[in-house]
Amino acid sequence: MSTPSVDAHVRLDTHSTHPSAVTAALTGTQAHIPHVGLEADGWHVTADNILVLARIDHEEPYWAEKAARQLRADGITVEITPRLQESIDEEWTWANYPMPWCSRAEIREVSDTAQKIHDDIRHGRLLIHAHAQDAHTTVAVGTYLDTGKSVYLDGENHLRQIANTFNSPALALTAFEDMHADTMRPGPAPMTDTEHDTHDARTSPGTPGTKPEQVGGDTTPAHATAADAHEALFASFIENNGEWEKYRTWSDDASVANHETLTLRAEFDHEARDRDIAWTVASYQSPVGERTWHATATAGTPVDMIETLLKSLDTDTAWTERTSAPLTERTLTTVTRPLTEFGWTQTINGHHINWPAPNGETGLRLDVAAAVGATTAHSEPAWTLWGGKSAEQPTWTIEFSRHTPAAVLQDLTYELAITHSTQTTQRAPKTPRGHEAIRTTTPVTPTPHARPAHSR
Repeated sequence: MSTPSVDAHVRLDTHSTHPSAVTAALTGTQAHIPHVGLEADGWHVTADNILVLARIDHEEPYWAEKAARQLRADGITVEITPRLQESIDEEWTWANYPMPWCSRAEIREVSDTAQKIHDDIRHGRLLIHAHAQDAHTTVAVGTYLDTGKSVYLDGENHLRQIANTFNSPALALTAFEDMHADTMRPGPAPMTDTEHDTHDARTSPGTPGTKPEQVGGDTTPAHATAADAHEALFASFIENNGEWEKYRTWSDDASVANHETLTLRAEFDHEARDRDIAWTVASYQSPVGERTWHATATAGTPVDMIETLLKSLDTDTAWTERTSAPLTERTLTTVTRPLTEFGWTQTINGHHINWPAPNGETGLRLDVAAAVGATTAHSEPAWTLWGGKSAEQPTWTIEFSRHTPAAVLQDLTYELAITHSTQTTQRAPKTPRGHEAIRTTTPVTPTPHARPAHSR
């Protein structure tokens, strides 16, 4: 027996302002039929025949595809836009998931259970009596109004679980107070950022608006243009390097790319602006070993510099070579050779050695104390590439830890030199390592172990 055709069309698309959410636009004389089905599955009505699926576990594409299969089985025409289909086909997993023993299907089951708890609280089916802070997470106690069962909840967002059950609210509250008297507060906990985002998505239609006509030229903010360029670079890096795989983090604000060896990791913060850290690169001794070196770059960093950093990861030295510690003259010469060959001269300020560009708009700074391990602050960068008024007042920076391979650093200093040198010396082809075509000069470098007499 064939499935009867229904005069209804459902168009599924990603939300225009909340990328993980999914919208459904319904048309046809029988649009009310898929409308009822989608509402029953947790879709929220935001306008006439417009529904939104917004979940705290960011699994909307998966559930949207599942809804599409059911609608088609019911004889309803369903259209899935290419960008939503791309999200449906994307293979991803939570980076640093706290339950690593779970399979992908089991992770989705855990998060779906957390979603049901969230919906029960939101719709008033689960009344929260009190909450508390337990270490780094939130716990709560509440009662299901339809069954009278009381529960102890542990965790937030997609990790919230029912950790215990009680026969009455009195027993549940007594046990909860015994465990969390110091941090216990009445009522539900404040909404998390994720819960705020899903709430916002459910209350906005998510339909594309009309792009306003520009008057008087391009009015796009400069920081928006830079952010778009960084977004495009991250996307192209993943697309063009098959040995790297993209993962999602706890928040949609950031994405992580892991190398197939699991010893290199690049993280990009989509929401970073201006002097915020947008890029973090780290190398590890082994998939479960300690970090050997790392680098960070702010959102205002020129895209060419970030591209050079990412390309430098496509070499064995990125994870097998480590610069010597304490800092050696050979390492110093290797890193700074591109700068000295273009006529950049060094200056000394306390325990800092600086190589400013001839035009003063950018430069390299070495913190000798951090480089040789003379400071207990291991998070202090040893090398800093900067742009702006000065090293003390930069508009952008790329910072490297003391064990960063010299070859990686040389790639960046070479890019810096050919971009910001103003001398008339003929530039060599862009071959970052071993660029013998440039005339070699002997750099004047002080011994990095000894501080100048005037410094403390």
